[in-house]
Amino acid sequence: MTDDPSQTAEAPAAPQGPADVARRLEAILLIVEEPQSLVSLAAAVGSPVPAVRQAIEGLVADYDGETGGPVRGFELREVGGGWRLYVREEHDDLVSEFVNSQAPSRLSQAALETLAVIAYKQPVTRGQVASIRAVNVDSVVRTLLARGLITELFTDAETGAINYGTTDALLVNLGINSLDELPHISPLLDDGADGFDEEARR
Repeated sequence: MTDDPSQTAEAPAAPQGPADVARRLEAILLIVEEPQSLVSLAAAVGSPVPAVRQAIEGLVADYDGETGGPVRGFELREVGGGWRLYVREEHDDLVSEFVNSQAPSRLSQAALETLAVIAYKQPVTRGQVASIRAVNVDSVVRTLLARGLITELFTDAETGAINYGTTDALLVNLGINSLDELPHISPLLDDGADGFDEEARR
């Protein structure tokens, strides 16, 4: 037996109680952008799925005021087989008004490019937009949502990915009546013919 601390086996992690699991889940749920399945949440907090399911049920009841406390301004909702925190519907206008009052009047170039992708490709997921732009678009999508220029249309039942589309507020800002009035994008794109001689293009 050795007294060298470097040779001492690492002590196993202490088991997590229900309150510990709930706190760890809250920390994860506060930052996720897409609904998370019980399995992914269990992996994230290092707890068995049954314990995570029980903690989720407890958080839902707590936020809904069923445990003696007040109803929170947010809720934990299951969407497309996954869980995510949402502002309660009755506070949507309040939150939008606040965020818009804090936001700068002009959109960044990144926001404009992301908005254009969503406008032309909708319904489209965050991952698809990121693939087209070849950059992470999480913060930009949050900005566009907060400005009321895009909205969550639906959640894919298989993947849990949220599909986004534009809102009437975008039409108002562009001064058009429908998306059909957007300029056709094809003439603005490279036709891919560069590098081919005339004979090859026939």
